[in-house]
Amino acid sequence: MIEETLLDAMDKMAKAFEHVQSQFGGVRTGRANPGLVEKISVDYYGAAVPLQQLATFQVPEARQLVVKPHDRGAIPAIEKALQAADLGVTPSNDGVIIRLTFPMLTEERRKEYVKVVKAMAEDGRVAIRNVRRDARKVLETAEKDGEISKDDLERAEKEMEKITHEHVEQIDKAFARKEQELLEV
Repeated sequence: MIEETLLDAMDKMAKAFEHVQSQFGGVRTGRANPGLVEKISVDYYGAAVPLQQLATFQVPEARQLVVKPHDRGAIPAIEKALQAADLGVTPSNDGVIIRLTFPMLTEERRKEYVKVVKAMAEDGRVAIRNVRRDARKVLETAEKDGEISKDDLERAEKEMEKITHEHVEQIDKAFARKEQELLEV
C-alpha cells in the first residue's frame, strides 16, 4: 500500500516535470524552434486541430521557421491561427509554405521571458508539492485506519520528502538551463 502510493506520487511528479519542460520549450530563445508553434490550435474544416498534425516544420536559418502544410487549402487557416497566437512575428506565405522570421531579442524582452519561465517553474514546484500533500493524506488516512503503523508512516513520509526534493531539484536545474539559454546573446 505504501509502495503503491509512493509509485503513484513519483509518476505524477514526473509528469509535472515533463509538463514544465514542455512549457519551457514554447518560450522563445532567439532561435526558431518548431516547439513554438506545433501546439497551436488551427480551425480546420470546423474542428480545432493542432498545427503539428497539419504541417511539417523546418528551420532553414537560426531565426526563420518554415511551416509546410500537407494541404494547401489549409494555408489561410494556419496563417490566421499563427497571427492569433501572438508570437510577435507576422507569417508570410507564398502559396506553398508559410515563413516566420523572428527578430533578434532585446535585453528587455529576454528578461521578460526569464520572468515567464520562472513563473512556469514555480507552478511546476507547486504541482509537485500538491502531489506530495495528496500522497501524505492517503498515507495518514491509512495509518488512522490501522492499515500501516506509525513507523511505516514516518519512513514513507521521509521517502516522499526525498522524492519531492529530487523532482523540485530537476525543475530548478531545467530552469537554470533555460534562464542561461534566454540570457545568452
